[in-house]
Amino acid sequence: MKKLFAILLCVLLVAALFVGCNNTDKPAETGSKDTNAPATNAPATNAPATDAPSGEKVTITYSYWGTPEEARDTQAILDKFNAENDHIFVELLAIPNEQYTTTLNSMAAGNQLPDCGIMNENGVLDFAADGLLADVSSMYEGASSMPLDSITFKSNGVPVAYSGANEALFLYYNKDMFDAANLAYPDARTPMSWDEFVNTAKLLTLDANGKNATDPDFDPNNIVQYGCNVDNWTWQLEVWALSNGGRWFSEDGSACTINSPEVAESIQKVADLYLVEHVAQYRDGLEDSGIQSTIAAGNVAMATGGAWNVGTCMNTVEFNYGVARLPVMKNEVTIVTGGPQVVFSQTKHLPEALEFIRWYSQIENNWGLVESGIWMPTLEEYYTNEELTHKWVDNPNFPPYDEYKAAVVDYTMEKSVSTCWYYVPHTNEFLEYLRSELGPVWTGDKTAAEALAGADAHLQEIFKGE
Repeated sequence: MKKLFAILLCVLLVAALFVGCNNTDKPAETGSKDTNAPATNAPATNAPATDAPSGEKVTITYSYWGTPEEARDTQAILDKFNAENDHIFVELLAIPNEQYTTTLNSMAAGNQLPDCGIMNENGVLDFAADGLLADVSSMYEGASSMPLDSITFKSNGVPVAYSGANEALFLYYNKDMFDAANLAYPDARTPMSWDEFVNTAKLLTLDANGKNATDPDFDPNNIVQYGCNVDNWTWQLEVWALSNGGRWFSEDGSACTINSPEVAESIQKVADLYLVEHVAQYRDGLEDSGIQSTIAAGNVAMATGGAWNVGTCMNTVEFNYGVARLPVMKNEVTIVTGGPQVVFSQTKHLPEALEFIRWYSQIENNWGLVESGIWMPTLEEYYTNEELTHKWVDNPNFPPYDEYKAAVVDYTMEKSVSTCWYYVPHTNEFLEYLRSELGPVWTGDKTAAEALAGADAHLQEIFKGE
């Protein structure tokens, strides 16, 4: 489900590190990674000694999805590691996107998995449940700072993967549109209530005659500027269930609780922004392109999206934009995610695989992505140590420092929770089926309550692995 996003991040990682990348959408780097990157915080591992003969380089394999061009650029990163390391050599196993999971499953059946690799978030705990992922808890023993707990994948309480980046959801807004409407900007620290958000969106929604959605003569069939977009790409809907006092799953992951009045109401409120309030465009929920086709396209005043959008598309807009916390239905909350790097349990070289993934995940090796705004750091100290936060945020690629710190950095530390795939398996199938069942909700052919009631039996089966 997050494949396209994960691919984009991987491509942009290479773009940030290697000038020769053919990705035409990469953001320009600012400054030198050598002089601007913070000090190394390399964690240690307590993995058992390798069985390789003393003095010989151990060869391990790293799996990756992508096109031949992307594989070429990823190879350049591996070349950097191989040139610097005197006892490990990493070989790239490039697998086409559409065949990635199927290929790994086939390799697992034959006990031929690579030593380590990248995975989609929503497949991690499925692999862990089958005993295919190694315990990686030793990676950060002795380190001065740990990755945020909210981006740690756990199977039966044991860390089996850490996200290589952190990505939170928050609100983007067009300051020029707010100025034209003579409206105060959203506060970076105090979020709007849902009703305030809808009312603001009405004042920012304009028809061809310049009338806003509060005017009795407003023409909802001839809108030229929309007040908002709340992304209905399925995984992002979970945040509204939490905000409305519901949950898709119990906190301990032991039950599926999605068929509840609170969850149904949260989804219906998102649908009604288009169906009832006429402040948002129709979106079918089938594409992960909410920011790109709304606020970044210049026709929407406010839009929910991920932190990665700072560096992937908001850096190209020709207007002044700001960031704020998500509006609140009942509870203030955001969800976080990030593509994981994993070590497969079938490896014969566990210490070396852990060492490489540790190196690959270090912020120094990804500083271009962090500095550009595409990735947020994974280590807690970058959120709590203001000197490190300044190194990350205080640059021209970001909104003003105080605004971004309050709306994103502090928000993440204070109000973020794990997306469901960090603690529940089978989320790939769950989200795909839920997406198909919610289609009629976006068109108004079903209510959210009707859709969830009809889908619940099969969603429960997916949750149980049946």
